[in-house]
Amino acid sequence: MKPMRSLLRVAVLLAAALPFGVLAGCADEADVVIYVALDRNHSEPILDAFEAETGLKVEAYYDSEANKSIGLRRRLQEESDRPICDVWWNNEVVQTVLLAREGLLQPYVSPGATGVPDHLKDPDGLWTGFAARARVLIVNTDLRPDATKRAWSTKDFLDPANSNRCGMARPLTGTTAAHAGVWIAQMGLNDTFGLLKRMRDNKVHFGPGNAHLMRLVRAGELDFGWTDTDDYQVAADGGFPVAMLLPDQGPGDPGLIVIPNTVSLVKDAPHADAGQRLIDYLLSTAVEERLARGPSAQIPVHPDVPRPEHVLDLTALKVAEVDWHAAGTAYQQNADALEAFFTN
Repeated sequence: MKPMRSLLRVAVLLAAALPFGVLAGCADEADVVIYVALDRNHSEPILDAFEAETGLKVEAYYDSEANKSIGLRRRLQEESDRPICDVWWNNEVVQTVLLAREGLLQPYVSPGATGVPDHLKDPDGLWTGFAARARVLIVNTDLRPDATKRAWSTKDFLDPANSNRCGMARPLTGTTAAHAGVWIAQMGLNDTFGLLKRMRDNKVHFGPGNAHLMRLVRAGELDFGWTDTDDYQVAADGGFPVAMLLPDQGPGDPGLIVIPNTVSLVKDAPHADAGQRLIDYLLSTAVEERLARGPSAQIPVHPDVPRPEHVLDLTALKVAEVDWHAAGTAYQQNADALEAFFTN
């Protein structure tokens, strides 16, 4: 790892209170600076390939699992008067919508946005979605050998038979925050908190993150729980006794929640031209295909990107219709209430 890049990443992960001039001076040595919420092991090879292809030096700041997408979003807010970052690569949508609402992103319509469905990009060009993941259930097949023989839904978390045997990451960061935003936008505030209360009363385990939940299920400490398709794929590739369940596919069910990565150009980006080149690269079909074929098994949103066999075919599924602006607003307006619910 490059020494300068290591210093910057450690600073962000530890939320170090370094003077503005120190961080800005380091970033000025780069051709483009990017804040990345997608797991580093999935995103860093993409950025390394961009460097090799273009000759541009990239400085990347990565979020931690515990603060997924929240930590870097807050840093962008803190730096708004004197931006360091050029490109914001989020692993979901809600925090990106929040930044757009606050005027911290600037329009850029990349050629790579062509073909991306309209509901997966901002109408004003403030963000574009790519390489999605789905909110699925992971189940331990040693503990639930018949799990794949029936339909599953969110209601399974309310079944007394599953008390103390299932889990979900606290919906405060990353894709789980987006999940909460979708629930509030779709069901309303009262029904969402009513659902969360009934889940808590049924002793659903609310943990710190999707990867943590996946590890509990693969180890047999829980029978099943919510996670993302990439975390499920890690367990499956590791040879653990797990299966993926696709929830809420029945009549009257809302359907599978599918959450894309998003990429944006930061307002007053110090290296805007290089930032646009990086965005073009990330939105290319080649990068989406690489993410689909890689260990994270991301779901292509460009219709012409080949889908590997192990990646979900969304055309065969009932997918939730999500208004991401409404979901982002719902999360923003109720973030404090959600945090209070899980800390009291």
